[in-house]
Amino acid sequence: MSATLADAVETTGRVVGVERIGEYQILTLRAPDVARRTIPGQFAMIEAGCLLRRPFSIFRATADQVSVAFDVIGDGTRWLSERALGDDLALAGPLGTGFALESNGPTVAVGGGYGAAPLFMLAERLRPTGHAVHAVLGAARAARVFGHDEASRVFDSVAITTEDGSLGTKGLVTDVLADVVARTGARRVAACGPMPMLEAVSNRCRELKLACEVAVEEFMACGLGICWTCVVPVAGNGEARYLRSCTEGPVFDGGAVAWG
Repeated sequence: MSATLADAVETTGRVVGVERIGEYQILTLRAPDVARRTIPGQFAMIEAGCLLRRPFSIFRATADQVSVAFDVIGDGTRWLSERALGDDLALAGPLGTGFALESNGPTVAVGGGYGAAPLFMLAERLRPTGHAVHAVLGAARAARVFGHDEASRVFDSVAITTEDGSLGTKGLVTDVLADVVARTGARRVAACGPMPMLEAVSNRCRELKLACEVAVEEFMACGLGICWTCVVPVAGNGEARYLRSCTEGPVFDGGAVAWG
C-alpha cells in the first residue's frame, strides 16, 4: 500500500512502555499523530543518541501510541534500551509503504527474528475484516523467535521453526511454508526479516505461484529518500530499477526484487 512523505509527521514521543520479548527490546512511545496514520509495514526514524536517527519497523500502533521492537547490537540501540518512562524522543513517521490491507483469501505471514514485529499488526488489522492470517515464525534459536508466546492469540495458526531445533520444527521457514499454504488455502504471503530469508521466501512463493510482499531490511541513513543509501533493484518494464526502500519501500513485490 503506497504512502507519501506528506503522510508523515515530525514530533516528540514520550516513553510510556519499556519491556522485553525474548531477547528483544520493546519501546512504546505516546505519539498520536504517528499512531493514527500507521499502516502495517511502515517504519519510524527515531532519535538514538547519535547524529543520525535510526529506522525501526512499527510493531504496534494504537489510538495514541506506537511500539517498536529492536535488538541491542550497537551504540544507538544500546542507548535506546536505556531510556526510561517519561523520557522524550524525537521521531518522524510513519514512513515508507505498508502491506496491502485487502486480500482475496487467507494470508501467511512469514517472519524472521524481530523482523516479524510488523506482521503482528498486519494480523490485527486483517482478521477483524474476516481475512485469516496464519504465521510462520523462525529464528536461530527459541529466544530469538519474536513473540511466540503471544502469537497464538494474534494469528489464526502458528508454525515455528528454529535452526537448532530448540522450538518448533528444526530448520528454516521455507521448510514448512508449502505445508502451511496447503493447509490454510493461503492466497498470498507477507514476509519481513533478514534479506536472505526474504529472498528464499520470494523464490519459494514463485514456485508455489503465490503473491508475495516483502518488507526489506536495508540500511537507511536519512529515511526520507534523499541519500539513496537504501536502494533495492526491482524489475519493471523488462529491466531492473533501483528503488529506495525508505520511500518506494520497504514493502515490495517479492517476485519483482532482483535478489542476489
